[in-house]
Formats: sequence, C-alpha cells, structure tokens
Amino acid sequence: MPETTAHHRVLVIGGGNGGISAAARLKRRGVDGIAVIEPREEHVYKPLFSHVAGGTARASSTVRAQRAVTPPGVEWIQDSVVSIDPESDSVVLSGGGRVTYEHLVICPGIQLDWQRVPGLAEAIETPAAASHYRYDLAAKASLLLRDLRHGTVVFTQPDDPASCAGAAQKPMYQACAYWRAIGVLDDIRVVMVVPGDRPFGVPAVADELDRVIAEYGIELRTSSELLEVDGAAKEVVIGGPDGAERLSYDVLNAVPPQSAPDWLKGSVLAADEGGFVEVDPRTLRSNRYPNVWALGDAAATTNSKCGGSLRKQTFVVAKNLAAVLRGEQPQSLYDGYAVCPFTVSRSTVVWAEFDDRNRLAPTIPFWKTMYRENRLAWIFDRHILPWVYWNLILTGRV
Repeated sequence: MPETTAHHRVLVIGGGNGGISAAARLKRRGVDGIAVIEPREEHVYKPLFSHVAGGTARASSTVRAQRAVTPPGVEWIQDSVVSIDPESDSVVLSGGGRVTYEHLVICPGIQLDWQRVPGLAEAIETPAAASHYRYDLAAKASLLLRDLRHGTVVFTQPDDPASCAGAAQKPMYQACAYWRAIGVLDDIRVVMVVPGDRPFGVPAVADELDRVIAEYGIELRTSSELLEVDGAAKEVVIGGPDGAERLSYDVLNAVPPQSAPDWLKGSVLAADEGGFVEVDPRTLRSNRYPNVWALGDAAATTNSKCGGSLRKQTFVVAKNLAAVLRGEQPQSLYDGYAVCPFTVSRSTVVWAEFDDRNRLAPTIPFWKTMYRENRLAWIFDRHILPWVYWNLILTGRV
C-alpha cells in the first residue's frame, strides 16, 4: 500500500465546476482542512463550448488557470485518482501517494469514450470532423461550420448517460442561422442524430425545437445513434428503427458516448456496472458510507446530467456536510432541478428548466413560458452567466 502523504478534513475529487464550487461553499461555512484533487492546469467553462463552435464566443474566453479559481485556503493537489478505499478512508493517487480524509466529496465529472464508436477517435483528427465537447475541437468546429457553403453536415447526440446531452444540438442551430443569413442554407443538407423519439424529453421544449428544426429544414434522425465513422471516406453509419444508414458528410460534429471514469467503475462505491457513485438522490450522501458524498455527472442521481444542476447540488452538499461536521443531521434536499439553454439561433435561446421527471420547473414564477424562444434568455446565457460563473458560482456566493 502506498505511503500516506497527507490527511484532510474534507477531500474533494475533481476541480471542475462541482468541486471548486463545493469547496468554496464549505469554506464560506467555516470548514477548514479542505483539499481538491485536480490534475489539469486549466479550468474551463464548458457551457460556452457550444458558443465557440457556433461562432458566437472565443475559445480563450472559456479558460482560466486552475490555481486562479481554487479558493483561498483550499489546497490544490495536482494529481489524478487511481482508486478509493472507503473502508480505510483513503484515496490512492497516480503519482504514488495515498491521501486520507474525514469526509470525501466525489465530483470528477464524466468520461468521453471516443473509442466506443469504431473509427470516431481516428476521424476526429481528420480535417472534416470535430466535436465541441473538447476545448481544442470546439474551435476547430467553429471554423468548419463557418467556412461551409454547400454539402452535408452531420451532428450527433449520444444516448444517456451523457453530460448536457442536449448541448449536442446547440452549434447546429447557430450554424443554420448563420448559413441562412449569408444565403447558403438551402445548399446545405443538415442531419441531426438523436437517441430519443423527440429532440428533447420535455414535451413543451420539444415542441419549440420541432418548430425550429422545421424552419431550418434540418433532417432529424430520431431513436438513432452513431455506429461507425470512416474519416478517410468521410462517411458515418447511423443506426435507427429502420436499420443502418450510411451517410457521406462534408463536416461532422460528433459528441462521443460517455460513462463514469474508469477508476470509478470497479469501485465499491458504484451504484451498478455503470460506475456512477451511489448516493441518496436528495441529500447526495452515500447510503453505505456516511462520510462519502457525490455530485455532478459522476453521481448516480435521478436528474439529467448537466452543469446547471451543480449550483443546487453544491449548495446541498456544503450545507449537509457542514451540518454533519457539527454533529447534526443533514436536512437540505436536492430537488432534481436541471437546465439546458438551447441556443436556437445566434441571438435567441429556448431556456429549458425541468425536474427529474421531465416536468417544467421554471425558477422565475411569473415567467413560466421562458422555455419559448426569446432574446433575453440569449443575453443571460451568453453574457451574464459566464460572469456569474467566474465571479459568483466558483466562489460559492450563489
């Protein structure tokens, strides 16, 4: 067993939105002895990736130094996790160290499984393919979509589990609006592949998206998935209810299948073979290990996996964990809230807020129809939310 190198009162795995926000909220509640394990040197604001691919944001605006966003008084352990042993309250790091904890918060995010679709990993490196789910490829997608004047472009959305799965559609709508504005949309065949029988699981939102899809003339392949990619031939194979379909493309924007991180899949903390951490979906506390908590994409919760759910989840975890440290029972409950702002043009958004039963859950009581396409939601999503993220969410203020 590796030698123990440190002990922390609260150990957070993952320095993304969930980990940094949770650490900041805990600090504001007077909790000390917090450390965050995060191997990457740069912190990215992923919701803007679709704007980068759609040509309405610069890639540089989505990234800051990890050290700059780590809360004061929180230790940053720049390493990655190999395994967790909840019996000994310890975590083994890839660098060879072993860290122990009093409480553990698990939020490493989700894993992009490029290899699960034959040929996708190779195709994504070719000139005609990209994906806005990776920082460097989002900028590549922007150039490909901007420069296209005729031909076929294919967008794909993976089946669950996936992080912000609906975000797979966002660059498509922005690109279509751009092509229409410059007069070439009629010369471009746009194909969107979605796993469900509708573009989104909330009926009212799906109605809005159906209208937009019809206006742009997008060919929607429902109950379908990406089965294979041949990057050299620029062809994809799509599987659907009528069998397999082979399509040639001029541009491919593919979102890969996703899963729990490999090191979690074999853990005793996993809820099932999927590998996501078993927790009470309301308190976000492990049902078997009372000093283990999980949130975000890595948690086996009932909500749609998305960054928009993290604000409420980090509040619940911080409040409940701080209460337990005081010897009290956790009382705060997560309500299953999720949000997906669909950028359906270069100036409007369909703002989808919903719960874990796919029911509309608007946060503005007097504006229950915010899910309908509107300009104000665009301003909020594109300009206000990024500022809120860097200055308020990551600092635990909201």
